[in-house]
Amino acid sequence: MFNREDIKNTLRVGIHQVVFTKKDGTERKMYCTLSESIIPEEHRPKEGNNQRTNDAVLAVFDVEKQGWRSFTIADVKSVQ
Repeated sequence: MFNREDIKNTLRVGIHQVVFTKKDGTERKMYCTLSESIIPEEHRPKEGNNQRTNDAVLAVFDVEKQGWRSFTIADVKSVQ
């Protein structure tokens, strides 16, 4: 089982592959990041953005699709 903070800390340093099970039961491999230097400026979170967070879900920047996606922490199989 993966810890939300550990995944966030890993994704803050470069691009990593996260493998997880989607809601429809299929497996998804996503290359993603939370590193601001990699995320295009127009997609970076705004300063002072006080959105509510669901601790069971993590929003990340998908570098292949060039957009924000999310996954459920409990459904993560690996982070490389």
